[in-house]
Amino acid sequence: MYNFFDAIGKNPIIAAVNKLEQLNNAIESPCENIFLLAGNIFNLKEIAHRVLTKDKGLYIGIDSIDGFSKDTWGLEYIIKNIHPSGIITSKDNLIKLAKDLGAFAIFRLFVYDSVSLKQGIRTIKNVRPHVVEILPGIMPKIVVKIFKETSMPIITSGLIMDKEDVFKSLNSGAIAVSSSNEDIWYLNKNE
Repeated sequence: MYNFFDAIGKNPIIAAVNKLEQLNNAIESPCENIFLLAGNIFNLKEIAHRVLTKDKGLYIGIDSIDGFSKDTWGLEYIIKNIHPSGIITSKDNLIKLAKDLGAFAIFRLFVYDSVSLKQGIRTIKNVRPHVVEILPGIMPKIVVKIFKETSMPIITSGLIMDKEDVFKSLNSGAIAVSSSNEDIWYLNKNE
């Protein structure tokens, strides 16, 4: 069984694939985990096979996959037939279901303002995902606040533009950084 936290210990950079043209580069990158944020009902199984046979973790952003309804049936189909390492969603009901189905669940939290932050913290406390992904990822104070209030492992994502953003995120308490910027995929955590 693939272990997300072991992989993050090896490399805290996650390749986020939001265009399928990036998939080969993500597979060949030093990233241990791939967040798939593109694809559709027809190519998802083949994508999963390509990633998983390279011993990479595949976490499917089910809110972004075309052709699947973003409900319990679509989620159940993906978990039972595609067999990803885990799922990513911003829907709390799908986090609960994913956990019930034995899947690793990453809650994607978009922080727009203080209201979305408060609601997000409440949701995290209620659904207890395995990990929280915070967007945008360039808010170190928000990472600290969410971790303090929830004690959940945090990934930052969105608007991560350079090495400085990566290290600010990791130094604020995030366990990993997810980025679609291919230059970020090759950063060495020990640099």
